[in-house]
Amino acid sequence: MTRLQQGRPNRLARPSLAIAAAIAVAAGVVAAAPDAKTAEPTPKLSLIAASTSVTLDSWTEDPGVYLDLGTYLTSENGAFELKVTRKSYKDPVVTEQVLRNGKKTRTKALPAGLVNDFSGLPDFTQITLTDAAGSTVLERTEAFCPNNASGRVRPDAPANSKYPESCPTNPFTLGSVWGVENGWASNTYSAFYGAPVQLEPGTYTAEINVTEKYRDLFGIADKPQTVKVVVRERSWEDSAGVASRSSAKTAASGHDAHAGHGAHAEHGAHAGHGATADTPAPGAVTSGAGPSYNAGHGPYPSAPPALPWAMKRKSLGRQAVAAAEAGDGPGQTDGSRQAPGAQPNAKRPAGKASVPDVPKPDLRSLPAFGITVSDGYEEVPGKDYLAFSANVWNAGPAKLVVDGFRSPGKEVMDAYQYFYDADGKQVGYTPTGGMEWDPRPGHEHWHFLDFASYRLLTADQKETVRSGKEAFCLANTDAVDYTVKNASWHPGNTDLSTACGYENSISVREVLDVGSGDTYTQDLPGQSFDITDLPNGTYYIQVLANPENRLKETDYSNNSALRKVVLGGEKGARTVTVPPHHLVDAN
Repeated sequence: MTRLQQGRPNRLARPSLAIAAAIAVAAGVVAAAPDAKTAEPTPKLSLIAASTSVTLDSWTEDPGVYLDLGTYLTSENGAFELKVTRKSYKDPVVTEQVLRNGKKTRTKALPAGLVNDFSGLPDFTQITLTDAAGSTVLERTEAFCPNNASGRVRPDAPANSKYPESCPTNPFTLGSVWGVENGWASNTYSAFYGAPVQLEPGTYTAEINVTEKYRDLFGIADKPQTVKVVVRERSWEDSAGVASRSSAKTAASGHDAHAGHGAHAEHGAHAGHGATADTPAPGAVTSGAGPSYNAGHGPYPSAPPALPWAMKRKSLGRQAVAAAEAGDGPGQTDGSRQAPGAQPNAKRPAGKASVPDVPKPDLRSLPAFGITVSDGYEEVPGKDYLAFSANVWNAGPAKLVVDGFRSPGKEVMDAYQYFYDADGKQVGYTPTGGMEWDPRPGHEHWHFLDFASYRLLTADQKETVRSGKEAFCLANTDAVDYTVKNASWHPGNTDLSTACGYENSISVREVLDVGSGDTYTQDLPGQSFDITDLPNGTYYIQVLANPENRLKETDYSNNSALRKVVLGGEKGARTVTVPPHHLVDAN
């Protein structure tokens, strides 16, 4: 969709080797699970190491290594499952362990304050790194996301993990489910999206163990794993030459190259609107224990597909932005525009349109986040913008399905909302506006018109500025609450390159699954307000879902979310203060 981001050279297919090693090691040391009908349904958790040694590359152009040491947490005698929730943003995050015995389920409350967000179990592993002389060069704890599923540890384990593929990082997440499937292993390292560790080339010894509080809490044996770590220095130029020769050899052989299990290039879930579909990034899904890969550009941090909101993109050229902001050309919707009705000559779906009495989606807005003041994405001299990220999610109990149909020669598709019964059978549809192609960099897909609107309100909550953005490509970028009824733990339509069609598409289906939300990051056109001439003071960013009530929902009363901001500074150097939203202290 957009230009590939530059990154480190490819570390080849190390994740596939790590997973294979993990499975081999685990298969040799873990006995087959007892019969679930007779065994006490308390999972047995173990820390294992895939190998006794790992080699990590530090690039001369961008020094530092990611400490993926090939350690995994395995679960036997049942799945290890945690339910993490908060009633509201006024309430703390609470965690329960879910224990299943056939159809019987019981829960065990975990200590209050164990977790404060939804990104994983904090301070789960303890890592001590010593150099060749025996001196400690690094000592740290790391969080663990049980959803970092890396593969089975025995052949009779379930073929697929039922748990989500990540731990969400959106600051306004409401509920999550974490788990290690029975007979599976999850990589304990989840810090690929953080800063690399600065280590000199050489040989080190790493000792990794689960910290005492978790060993006591979950009955994990006190058995630290020791891994030899070799840090080697490499150059992008040298690696590029090897990659070029390898590519030429592959092309000559007539075989398609792939990165092996765990490094599929196409398996990157989109990291919120604003991340490139071609480049896995913080929040991109990876199938395996290590970084995702992008041929010719190298690894990018492996992280959950719950898609963090803090993605940054390259700015548009000023001419493109000026045209977009002025509404010139196709693909631009401004605050005065409404979604058009169906075109008279449109090819409508077969059958009679109707709105049946079946479960429907419940669209809700999250408070704005990722709030900054700058000359921003637009790069218009003399202008100040208040940029923000926004998310509209589906609380269910039914998924939102919108199809667009294009009449030959028409620039706007006619959109229809579809409805399904409890068995998933389509039982009706109704017109719901339209879709149009947005050609601007960072978008370049079909937008459903009038899905949401953004407004900046004064302290007395009267509208003062309306954002130009009211059209959206619907995609499941964030796991907002996977504990609601009918939540889909493995949603489709997470990749913008496939979720929202192509310029020459004749029809498009856009879906927002139950439990998931759609984040647009603050670095995209339309995700900002022009505040150049606004006086300093208190304002509210309003994110309003389904503003014209065109979509059929179960509840229209919860579509608005407000986030308080305080503007200060002077023109050309404006500032913003973002107070906490109840217990959520994140801008």
